[in-house]
Amino acid sequence: MISRENAEHYTWGEGCDGWHLSKSQALSVIHERVPFGSSEVRHFHNKAEQFFFVLSGIATLEVESDIYQLQRFQGFQVKAGLAHTLTNQNKEDLELLVISTPPSHGDRVNVE
Repeated sequence: MISRENAEHYTWGEGCDGWHLSKSQALSVIHERVPFGSSEVRHFHNKAEQFFFVLSGIATLEVESDIYQLQRFQGFQVKAGLAHTLTNQNKEDLELLVISTPPSHGDRVNVE
């Protein structure tokens, strides 16, 4: 059994947390917490597809210049090669699952 309490933890960005719920060669499932005002750098993945699923809060997801507001229990799939960024513009913490296949670590190209 895996949970946030016993999963491998890491921090990223400006006070963001990630917990590896599944970490294999074929699949990555990460529970992330993104505080108000935090975001990731705009990027894309050469191989990995990702599915973002909001557990609480509101995610602002920009994909190839289109903006999506994901509410609680809503998700969005980002195909490999599409530039995207996720931000929390809401006052409460954003918690979400980021599911990647294959895993996205080491497959990230920043776009600035």
